[in-house]
Amino acid sequence: MANSYKSKKIKLALFIVDAFTKQPFKGNSAAVCLIPYHQSIPSDVKQNIASEMNLSETAFIKILKEGDTFENSKRFALQWYTPTCEVGLCGHGTVASAAVLFSVCNNHSETLEFETTCGILTAKKLRNGNIQINLPAYESKTLVIEEYEDIIKAAVGSLPVQEILLSDSKNLIIHLHDDVTRAQLEQLKPRDSELLAAMSDIIGVAVTLKGLCKDDCLDSDWNSYDFMSRYFAPWFGVSEDPVCGSVHCALGPYWAKVLQKNVLSARQCSSRGGDLLLKVVYDRTLINGDAVIVVEGQINL
Repeated sequence: MANSYKSKKIKLALFIVDAFTKQPFKGNSAAVCLIPYHQSIPSDVKQNIASEMNLSETAFIKILKEGDTFENSKRFALQWYTPTCEVGLCGHGTVASAAVLFSVCNNHSETLEFETTCGILTAKKLRNGNIQINLPAYESKTLVIEEYEDIIKAAVGSLPVQEILLSDSKNLIIHLHDDVTRAQLEQLKPRDSELLAAMSDIIGVAVTLKGLCKDDCLDSDWNSYDFMSRYFAPWFGVSEDPVCGSVHCALGPYWAKVLQKNVLSARQCSSRGGDLLLKVVYDRTLINGDAVIVVEGQINL
């Protein structure tokens, strides 16, 4: 297989999609690579492609059945790679993949199904143009703040912390005190080296803040966000994930309990920024978001 791969010149369709935004160059960028049924791309080559793209994630969609196409198939295989490794779940990469299949490939399936390392994920296009993805819901366990002072200091400095938790997905959640402002959240500049030195057995740190009843926590339609966050994942080669869908699989269920509501409006406050609408239903997190395709091309191997 390796020799066959190296002996042929391969061209694959490649796209860059900005997810969880209506505007180009906002939200979170993902590269999306389409792999036909007959084509086999080794994992090390996928990793090289992701490193070349140098985005938080690159998604690889592969046709599963002979005779299927990107236009008519309902089910695909889906993998995601950061610039340094493969990851088990990626929300914005799933939104981006669905956007390419719906908008570029003209797939008319009501619901797309993706076979992934974390099970079957689905995506559908809503009437308002949003894409809704169906992801797991992760529970979180409260930790003792005093036992995690190093990672707290590395992530948020001296900002007051209300609660700290560890999700089943191994994300550390730092809930800042309600007196902290959105501006203070946006001004955080944690260093990768300090985060990595403070804690090793997690996949990322989500810093989150209640958004209700604050003048600086309104969306473009003047509706209040329920909560805001930023997400740092140097453990996977991503200093800051601009708008991370998968971490909202933990943030959504957490804030649903805190606020006693299962439909939540969320803002991720990176420099690019993005909006997510969440619905927590039992053990699932439904995430709605926009997507903009900004680059269409091909990669030559």
